[in-house]
Amino acid sequence: MSAFDVVILAVVLILAVVVVGAVLVGVRTMRRISVAPTPGDPAFIAEKDRQEQSLAALRSAADEANSTIDVAKSAAAAARAEAAAAKAEAKAARAEAGRVLDDARAEADTVLERAHKQAEADAERLRTAARRSGEREVAVLAATTREQAAEVERRAARMDERERLHTEEVERLAERERQLTAASAALAARENALAERERAVAEAEEQRRRELERVAGLTADAARAELVEVIEGQAKREAALLVRDIESDARNTAEQRARHIVVDAIQRVASEQTAESVVSVLHLPGDEMKGRIIGREGRNIRAFESVTGVNLIIDDTPEAVLLSCFDPVRREVGRLTLEKLVLDGRIHPHRIEEVYELARHEVEELCHRAAEDALVEVGITDIHPELVTLLGRLRYRTSYGQNVLKHLVETAHIAGIMAAELRLDVPTIKRSAFLHDIGKALTHEVEGSHAIIGADLARKYGESEDVVHAIEAHHNEVPPQTIEAVLTQASDACSGGRPGARRESLEAYVKRLERIEEIAAGKPGVEKVFAMQAGREIRVMVKPDDVDDIGAAVLARDVAKQIEEELTYPGQIRVTVVRESRVTEIAR
Repeated sequence: MSAFDVVILAVVLILAVVVVGAVLVGVRTMRRISVAPTPGDPAFIAEKDRQEQSLAALRSAADEANSTIDVAKSAAAAARAEAAAAKAEAKAARAEAGRVLDDARAEADTVLERAHKQAEADAERLRTAARRSGEREVAVLAATTREQAAEVERRAARMDERERLHTEEVERLAERERQLTAASAALAARENALAERERAVAEAEEQRRRELERVAGLTADAARAELVEVIEGQAKREAALLVRDIESDARNTAEQRARHIVVDAIQRVASEQTAESVVSVLHLPGDEMKGRIIGREGRNIRAFESVTGVNLIIDDTPEAVLLSCFDPVRREVGRLTLEKLVLDGRIHPHRIEEVYELARHEVEELCHRAAEDALVEVGITDIHPELVTLLGRLRYRTSYGQNVLKHLVETAHIAGIMAAELRLDVPTIKRSAFLHDIGKALTHEVEGSHAIIGADLARKYGESEDVVHAIEAHHNEVPPQTIEAVLTQASDACSGGRPGARRESLEAYVKRLERIEEIAAGKPGVEKVFAMQAGREIRVMVKPDDVDDIGAAVLARDVAKQIEEELTYPGQIRVTVVRESRVTEIAR
């Protein structure tokens, strides 16, 4: 049944239900009419009218239902006709399908028969191929069997050959054993003869020794001891001479080598030095600027000295003022501040504070840049930033007129050259030499030797123990224990002691020379004293009758020790004591 048939059947059923309902309502109405009250009653009349209207409505609904039923019947008839046509088509289709099925079965039988024939042909072909493959495998197996048999025969032949060779080897060994037995017998006979001869030689040697002892009057042990004593004395003398020659040669070679290394290091380093003092001079455009610098009732100069910490000296020097301060960085900040104020022309306390801050930042930047340039020149990269700041402050620090930062760079180069010549750790030694005077940046703020201060700073900021020890030992506050410390001392002495590196005032120079001569002349037995080589060497002439050789050595040591304790000087001073003895004889 199709979907359309189902719809038609549903509509018919619904209409039938509606018609049945209408009929039931009509029947109920008719029953009410039959039992209704009298016709003259208005309620009856109204009810009658309402029922008539309902009946009329029911009739119209029944008519509509009848028409709908007729339509449904016609539609059902059409649907039946269509169903009949569909059944006819389905019957024709079934007939066509039966015919096609019969044709397919016939075709399948034909294909199956051909497949059976093809399968039989393929099976026959496979059987033929398998038969041929089996024949080939049988042939291969037969050939393999023949080869194995031949190999077995060859192995048997080799076994026979080896057995024959083994038999021959056994025979050779037996023959060799017989020969060895004969040789052993001959060797035993020779050993007996040699033993007999050795006994004879020993008896002859003993007889000769007795004869020699009788002739020499000494026993063999005594003669041996005497010979050993003579040889030992001769060997000791030769060894002493050899040791003396070796020590002399080593001393000469070491001095020559050390001199060569030091001279090579110094001549390869050439750096300019600037002589500075604790006073800076600032030139003014005119003398009227001095009044503006002083200010009303001296308020500008008081404000300047209070802010900068630098003493400002204004005297009769034309167009110049002096700035005095023992802190070189502070002095440079004061000089730069005053220079900016003079160029600007506005000088008053508030302006002095502003310009001071600008000058201080500028000097800090210059110090930092100078420290970085020095580090790049030396080749040191990994260093604590605080050490870089302290190194920059050394740009304005001098020692005997020698700029300390340039002195550090020069010392590092000299130490690096020495370390390279001696095949040592060049970076560590250069680092030790470059940082050895870092404590001078804080000597105005911290009490103590700059070597100990620098060692504490290096240890605080993570430097290695070798570097720290080299810093604290470069002035012998701590005895040097490493090669880094010794080379740091040597390079420091080379940089500070070379000619022209440092300067001092004429008065201090003369006083030092006089004091050196006084120290030497005050010793007993001294006849004359000569200060030579600009005070770097002193010659002491002693009376030979009053001072002997040992006393001369003691005198030289005492003079050197007293000079070290009392004087301050760059480099080192050589003390030479000369004792001359003359003996005169006349031959007639």
